[in-house]
Amino acid sequence: MHGSSSTRTRQGAILANRSSRPAASAFRPSADLAGRGIALSPDIPAIFDAPLAAHHKLIGRWAVARQDASGICSRVEARQHIERVFDAAVLEILAPVDLADFRVAVLHSEEDGPPAIAIVCESMGQLDLGWIETGDAPSGWRAAAYRVLEQCLNQALPVFGYGDLFDEIAMYYWDGETDDEAARQSLIDYHGAEPDELDEQVLPSEMNARRPDWMIAANAAPARRLPAELRRRLAALRDAHKALAAIPTDLDAWHFDFQVACEYLPGIEECASLPPLTLVPFEQFARELDDVARHGMEMGFMDLAGICPIPDAGRIDDWFASLRLGADFLIAAQNILQFDPANP
Repeated sequence: MHGSSSTRTRQGAILANRSSRPAASAFRPSADLAGRGIALSPDIPAIFDAPLAAHHKLIGRWAVARQDASGICSRVEARQHIERVFDAAVLEILAPVDLADFRVAVLHSEEDGPPAIAIVCESMGQLDLGWIETGDAPSGWRAAAYRVLEQCLNQALPVFGYGDLFDEIAMYYWDGETDDEAARQSLIDYHGAEPDELDEQVLPSEMNARRPDWMIAANAAPARRLPAELRRRLAALRDAHKALAAIPTDLDAWHFDFQVACEYLPGIEECASLPPLTLVPFEQFARELDDVARHGMEMGFMDLAGICPIPDAGRIDDWFASLRLGADFLIAAQNILQFDPANP
């Protein structure tokens, strides 16, 4: 799990992992549009009719409405035009986002449903928390910023916080127990630990005690005691979060539904339940993060940031509108991490 979220990686990407396991193939390679070049076979009119696959016909109708594509062209030219228009529109929106790396793919349904557009997070590890983790600002300021990020970021980003880690570790080590005495008994009853060996075991209180002050929500300074610029940036993130959360789920590029994902990505249930990114600092919780990440490193992480079925070309503009709102939300988070209130 150790590593910066800005490092490009496909180790945790569901779509990439599936392509290397024939038994759980997610889709034909031609389904991957954004950022990809895909060959097509012989000639096809520019109206993008039957010889194109369903996802290309869908995006093709939208592309024709945006740019004139009159005349006759080859299948290769038609497909390249569709991909060029779609790619350019996606990349224009996502280009300012550097909090994480994303890939967009258009997927075929395994149940003869409409194509779906998926946003895949290609980053893995601890998010770079910048001044919150390593700066000189008062811990109350750092805790306030961390609390807002922890409350909001999973609206668009596949990321887990300390509470998720603690719950996973409780199941992993202590069979769900969360107080020391019950955890000790669980270690004896279910893991065969000897009573005189328990001092060497991790217990809930010891794990909680390792949290730095800025990770504890109770330490967050109230808004009135924060610097004005930090207060403004935190408010901007909350506003962007509300705007994104208000989008109907069937129009939201950043909405993740596990059952919908199963229709388009057979084998996804084999992946780790945790997402590939975390707000938990590796320095304090290396052992725990490595333990919960093991399944994801072997089988893939739940790295879909969103998946949205698109029944007709008219929905694509709605998808792009929500894609932009999600990008604005992530940029608002970046604006917090890039601003050190102790050194403005």
